[in-house]
Amino acid sequence: MPVAFAKNSDLGRTALAQPSTTPTKFSPGALADSFFWPKSIAFVGASPDHDTIRGKLLMFAVKNGFTGELYPVNPSHQEVDGFKSYPKVSAIGKPVDLAVVTIPAKLVVDTVEDCARVGVPNVMIIASGFAEEGGAAADMQDKLSEISRRTGMRIAGPNCQGYFNALGNVTATFSPVGDSLKDQQVFEAAPDRRVGVVSQSGGLGFALCSRGRAAGLSFSYVISSGNEVDLSAAHYLEYMIEDSQTDIVILLCEAIRDGERFKRAARRASELGKPIVVIKVGNSDAGARAAASHTASLTGSQTAYHAMFQRYGIIEAANLDEAVAITAVLATSPLPKGRRVGIVTGSGGGGAIASDTFTSFGLIVPELSEKVKALIRPLIPPHASPLNPVDITAQGGRTGPLIMRCMEILHESGEIDMVAIVLSTARETQVSAVAENIKAVVKAGTPVTAWTYTLPSLIGRKTMAEGGSTLFQDVRLCGLAYRKLADYAEYRANRLPEPEAPAERLKLDGLPASLSEHRVKALLAPYGISARDERLVRSAAEAADAAATLGFPVALKIQSPDVLHKTEVGGVVVNLVDANAVGSAYDAILGAVKRHKPSAVIEGMLVQKMAPKGHELVIGMVNDPTFGPIMMTGFGGVTVELFGDVAHRPAPLSVDDAKEMIRSLKSAKLLEGFRGAKPIDITPAAELIATLSQVAAANRDVIQEMEFNPVILHADGSGLTIADALIVLKR
Repeated sequence: MPVAFAKNSDLGRTALAQPSTTPTKFSPGALADSFFWPKSIAFVGASPDHDTIRGKLLMFAVKNGFTGELYPVNPSHQEVDGFKSYPKVSAIGKPVDLAVVTIPAKLVVDTVEDCARVGVPNVMIIASGFAEEGGAAADMQDKLSEISRRTGMRIAGPNCQGYFNALGNVTATFSPVGDSLKDQQVFEAAPDRRVGVVSQSGGLGFALCSRGRAAGLSFSYVISSGNEVDLSAAHYLEYMIEDSQTDIVILLCEAIRDGERFKRAARRASELGKPIVVIKVGNSDAGARAAASHTASLTGSQTAYHAMFQRYGIIEAANLDEAVAITAVLATSPLPKGRRVGIVTGSGGGGAIASDTFTSFGLIVPELSEKVKALIRPLIPPHASPLNPVDITAQGGRTGPLIMRCMEILHESGEIDMVAIVLSTARETQVSAVAENIKAVVKAGTPVTAWTYTLPSLIGRKTMAEGGSTLFQDVRLCGLAYRKLADYAEYRANRLPEPEAPAERLKLDGLPASLSEHRVKALLAPYGISARDERLVRSAAEAADAAATLGFPVALKIQSPDVLHKTEVGGVVVNLVDANAVGSAYDAILGAVKRHKPSAVIEGMLVQKMAPKGHELVIGMVNDPTFGPIMMTGFGGVTVELFGDVAHRPAPLSVDDAKEMIRSLKSAKLLEGFRGAKPIDITPAAELIATLSQVAAANRDVIQEMEFNPVILHADGSGLTIADALIVLKR
């Protein structure tokens, strides 16, 4: 009988260097320590041929100092690289914490079953030829998934490049990076702030490691997740966020397969102040999918990812270079108090380029006060500039000390939040920077980076790393990294607690798939969604009477679960000023709807008192298959798709979250007193967004879309009017 494994087991860290442990908050089904910290590894398919993938795995494990037990498994060899070889894992007769499988795909299922029989808790399948090929190969992957569910065994891959654990000298990858770990010259800028890498692309994940090491980064774990038959990128992210020696995580992903676990890990990272830098590949939607609401056409799958990233302060990078640059600054810098950058340069042109670049990223390069300039002037020649950038001009051997002193003056001034040094590192024997001075400023709370406009010398890299700082070869990456650092600092300073989803659920049994406006408002009445100043009618005479009672002018709107966009079928007439106009409009609407939608179920018409003048907003929700309900708001009413000025956040939201969401819109200035207009209180709109987000979160298993469009925010401050509403249930 297969051995059953406890999915929540924590077997303890076991390897060369065991980090200090702290209580973890892993969710059910989390990854156990024995995966990244095995005492013993079996390499199934191990080969003495080091030119093959199967040969490299064992060789790299030995080369990089793994001190546990190594067991080659290959029935064709008696020994491999001096280690006794076994015909199968069950023949080893000793505990195996991790089995790394590199045999042909058709043999993998039987091998994994063999591992299960003897209690191997973790299997990592390097071999390819599974779901990525479809057909019978996909069936084999399904069998692996079944083994994991049945036994509790954790399975990584298949079709992955493995991992390495730099903390414990555990190398279980065939990536060429594994062959260079001991040989690459690395100047560690922040050895106490380690970086974890989770990548759905094996090659790019280890490329991040290689590039990061060259930039002075120190790593904890780097893993390729492959096809994710069991363990997903979210599992590895969760593990690294809880790991006491991982301070920053880089995630390269195409699709998150476990949205709830990812959300929990992201929330936990936010709580702990551990930055996540993400490279999201595959960002181009093939086109807006066919959908019932404007909200859905403006909320594609990629939008849901970006909304999730924004909610939890996850920092987006476009490519490997950006990710490494951002991570390097996060690793070496305290969080700045603002966006003001002070520049010190020995090259006027270099200072101008840096200033333009930083400004283009939304950073501020302020002119220094007379008090600060007075401190700088005696240090520099008369033709030099004490402005910002501080241009000391070429000073020969005195350049370094002058740059350092000006850096210190900027730090002490309180007028800047970050310092950028512009220098040449053309010489291999000298550089215009002093590690001790830089380290002291950084330790005192001011980020410092340097841009070299020449190629970086060895001494330049070494000096900046010893100063706990980063040397950039590309000024654009320096500017981008500082921008992202400032953004993250703002997120940390203004982070709002996440509200819990309510327990209340709507009674939706027996309702049609699409709910018309009057049904929506009746359904949401317990949540305070008002339906006053409107009546549902079923004849022209009733419409005229209702209008007279409500007071003119009024609007008349068709109510049908089959008519989702009323204006497109002539289903709305507004500004009706008397009973005759209402009666005529009733007949006209009914005729138009029957022409356009002859089979539509007509529930009646809604007579609605015209709202006071104001700004038209759209508030909606789409239930994303990965992350659940994603709220949207924007300006425009019927033209929302034309303008596209929208913001997205994952539900649920608090009122403060919703206010921040509204303020993030480009058109939000219209509500703040634009060009002398009276400011409009956004609280009613924020309260509506928050309420609807709670409804969406509580009913995520049954509601697919919601849209309230337009919502008229009254210019006179009297509140808002929901002028149309739609709910689409999951089919």
